[in-house]
Amino acid sequence: MAIRLAGQLTAALDGLRYEPVDKRIRVLHGGRRVADTVGAVLVWEPHRVVPQYAVPVADVTADLRVAGPDEGDRHGPASVPGGPGGREVLTPATGFGVHTADGVVHSLHLGDDVLRGTAFRPADPDLAGYAVLDFAAFDTWLEEDEEIVSHPRDPFHRVDVRHSSRHVRIELDGHVLADSTRPSLVFETSLPVRYYLPAEDVDASALRPSTTTTACAYKGVASYRDVALPDRTVPDLVWTYPAPLPDAVQVTDLLCFFTERVDLVLDGVRHDRTTSMFS
Repeated sequence: MAIRLAGQLTAALDGLRYEPVDKRIRVLHGGRRVADTVGAVLVWEPHRVVPQYAVPVADVTADLRVAGPDEGDRHGPASVPGGPGGREVLTPATGFGVHTADGVVHSLHLGDDVLRGTAFRPADPDLAGYAVLDFAAFDTWLEEDEEIVSHPRDPFHRVDVRHSSRHVRIELDGHVLADSTRPSLVFETSLPVRYYLPAEDVDASALRPSTTTTACAYKGVASYRDVALPDRTVPDLVWTYPAPLPDAVQVTDLLCFFTERVDLVLDGVRHDRTTSMFS
């Protein structure tokens, strides 16, 4: 019987996964070096959908000490629905301090600066001698000589942008917010198709500025817009990438709506709202 690969990836979510990388990885904080290695591996703890870098302990230049029981970042929910196959997953918003593999939490000491709970030593023998580092805890991460943002890139994750002539109409509460026959479709592994639209095809009178920004490891830093309807304002419903990373330059300044929260009519066919971790 043929195997659907997406099912294989979903099944693997329950396990502790790792993959060696050939890049030189450097970690800096406050201008000081935390780690410098050519022996890093990517690690996904069970139910994590994005990886973290683990570096050999021998290549950690900070002082690594076992953390106290209450140290670490646990600011987000334990899990959210809408991952691959509808599974509950852990995202970067969960916080590094929620660990789903056996191991020991450590803190990093940089002189008088203590970064509490920012390292994790897995108990698994395949990762003996490694420390997983909290990406969000450090100022700068370099792959070779290029800075990366948000989280390490997954080598099994793709982002493809395709120009299209499909007819996309976006509605909310009966109001047409966008109508376009020149969208750019973004196909990203394990995520819904996204429809990026020229600003001229979006009702600019409904858009309001937002101070929200988010970072994507593949597309860069996004800025957001609220949508003002006659009886309510919906925050952060639209986003755009004014200066995307090289893999996503095709979507520069295009506008995209959360299809989890608006009504999509595609080529004349009305679709159910998308279900995802962003619902």
